[in-house]
Amino acid sequence: MASAAEQEAVQEHALERAGPPVWPGAPTPLGARCRVGPGGVTGTNFALWAGGAEAVELCLFDADGRETRLPLTELTHEIWHGFVPGVGPGQRYGYRVHGRWDPWTGARWNPAKLLLDPYARAVDGDFAALPPEAYGHVRDWPQQHVADTVRDERDSAPYVPKGVVVHDDDDWADDRRPKTPWQDSVIYELHVKGFTKLHPGIPEHLRGTYAGLAHPAAIDHLVRLGVTAVELLPVHQFAHEDHLLRRGLRNYWGYNSIGYFAPHAGYSSSGTAGQQVGEFKRMVRALHAAGIEVILDVVYNHTAEAGELGPTLSLKGIDNRGYYRLQSDARRYADYTGCGNTLHVVQPQVLRLITDSLRYWVTEMGVDGFRFDLAAALARSMHDVDMLSPFLAVIAQDPVLRRVKLIAEPWDVGNGGYQVGAFPPLWTEWNDRYRDAVRDFWRGALPDVRDLGYRLSGSSDLYAWGGRRPYASVNFVTAHDGFTLRDLVTYERKHNEANGEGNRDGTHDNRSWNCGVEGETDDPGIQGLRLRQQRNLLTTLLLSTGVPMLVAGDEMGRTQGGNNNAYCQDNELGWLDWSLPDDPGRAGLLALTRRLLALRHRHPVLRRRAFFSGRPQGADGLRDLAWFTAEGTEMTERDWYAPTATLGLYLSGRDIPGRDARGEQITDDSFLAVLHAGPRPLEFRLPGPPWAESYELVVDTGGEEQAEAPGTDHPGGGVITVAARSMILLRVRA
Repeated sequence: MASAAEQEAVQEHALERAGPPVWPGAPTPLGARCRVGPGGVTGTNFALWAGGAEAVELCLFDADGRETRLPLTELTHEIWHGFVPGVGPGQRYGYRVHGRWDPWTGARWNPAKLLLDPYARAVDGDFAALPPEAYGHVRDWPQQHVADTVRDERDSAPYVPKGVVVHDDDDWADDRRPKTPWQDSVIYELHVKGFTKLHPGIPEHLRGTYAGLAHPAAIDHLVRLGVTAVELLPVHQFAHEDHLLRRGLRNYWGYNSIGYFAPHAGYSSSGTAGQQVGEFKRMVRALHAAGIEVILDVVYNHTAEAGELGPTLSLKGIDNRGYYRLQSDARRYADYTGCGNTLHVVQPQVLRLITDSLRYWVTEMGVDGFRFDLAAALARSMHDVDMLSPFLAVIAQDPVLRRVKLIAEPWDVGNGGYQVGAFPPLWTEWNDRYRDAVRDFWRGALPDVRDLGYRLSGSSDLYAWGGRRPYASVNFVTAHDGFTLRDLVTYERKHNEANGEGNRDGTHDNRSWNCGVEGETDDPGIQGLRLRQQRNLLTTLLLSTGVPMLVAGDEMGRTQGGNNNAYCQDNELGWLDWSLPDDPGRAGLLALTRRLLALRHRHPVLRRRAFFSGRPQGADGLRDLAWFTAEGTEMTERDWYAPTATLGLYLSGRDIPGRDARGEQITDDSFLAVLHAGPRPLEFRLPGPPWAESYELVVDTGGEEQAEAPGTDHPGGGVITVAARSMILLRVRA
């Protein structure tokens, strides 16, 4: 129970600043919801789950920041609730939660700290600073090894953002979701601010915002490119880590969530008193109208409250033991994320928070799917990753969530956390084995091509179980985390000095090749080779079986100056450079990407819904997938194990499993792709009959060194010259 002194303090404060009456209200739904109360009176129902708490105060703030504290006296199944007449949209609020302070048992209640409602639909303000008052413990205690055990009594309310009451009456009747099938999807990973901040076609006051991404100039680029979905780096309200703020930096990527229902206020052009919610919805509508789905990168594995030495902003002060995984001594946190804490997803209330949040973004904010950061951490039961875990089980049976796109980053940093290929059939996965194999092939580091063969053809070794399909593999060569495509062929070492961590942050395993010189150079030969390598990587990605994911700017040769961990670079280093017309090479990359995506869209053989069999098909006995050596012969078992820089891939369009919407058999052209990573030109013998009488050249990444122009015919059985380190695609003519 709360001490007599604490109870007296609550009562005195209530009398000192008498506010509106608090009616009993209801325990559901959680959060702050406007509604009509008894007698037709309008107001807001507030409900907060705070297991183990001894008292809860609702704190209302006026325009001048003056606080009114209202005790919530109704308690139903550990949910504190009350209805406040007259409170409506735009009201700023937070909570103070009373209870024991005993960090040795995991209890960290501290009513001096204003807490953000986990269900707040909007947040007013930014976590641009974390002063000592924002910490539940005395941060500068002389004995630092026990500092987290000493309670700080200073009021944090003046220093932290507040939740905002939002009224949601949008039924989305005028919205039409694209509902793009997985096999037809092309994902474009982008940062709301970074994509729009320097775009010359977007009005300056809209750059860096949801409205900027909804602007016709931004959407035109996406439509002309040919992508079907944008995957937005985190847009949940997030905070900035203290170690960054101390160095004058900020969290740019946003993987530090603190509000799972609130669009990040910093990306709003229209205001932060709830206007960000409407602006986000208008962005989604605009993208949907252009046929583009919206996928959110979500971070439910940890929060911005870090470990025992982190700030007290929300969950830590509501019920630390209920929300976070703690070590056996209960004072310290179990950390499977590398970010200081891990949400305890096995707990029913934590699972409810996550699933309520997911459903909210689908049903009330209009999004079409989610990419789950460090998804293996969510799939842990008590300790080990468990594909029958409560989280995965709940998602599988949820009538809303099982119908949207679900993408796992299938690993975390804990023991046994690497789970590529292990997620259940509803899920697709980021396939880092695809990334590694393709990078290694084009830099000449693959000992043989066995792994590459699986990756190019849909990774059946990983996903051909439990009814999974080739689109279970999200293929990518680059992601936000790591080198950009241009930097991948320009740097062999990371150059993260601007992050202020002594270049210790970021991975050392880049699998990159600088083409002979570290960093930018004026050497035209190296510049040409780097452009060709970028064309090779893009072409390989967009012609592979599976779901391709592009990173915004790679199609235009974007660079981060060799920084492979630009998570704190909220500046020109992290933003897209749109000065495309000044560089013919970059313009050529964009043109090639558009052409490849158009080709992929036209040809179902490049968007297969089922795995290749590799077995003879039809009367002529041709396989649906065949592999060839440079001599034009089918590869043998020995060829797969031998070092080689050249690989031919034949895709048959005559034997595509499945039927179209009218029940007709799907047929298509057949193609031959030749990948040549060798340093010298190669004469490749094209397979003759019965594979093909002749071929038409479609794509040649050789650029200025290409032997033939697209459209040129080549006889089956004849020889075609493939430029050094290049890739060609030919269509079977007969």
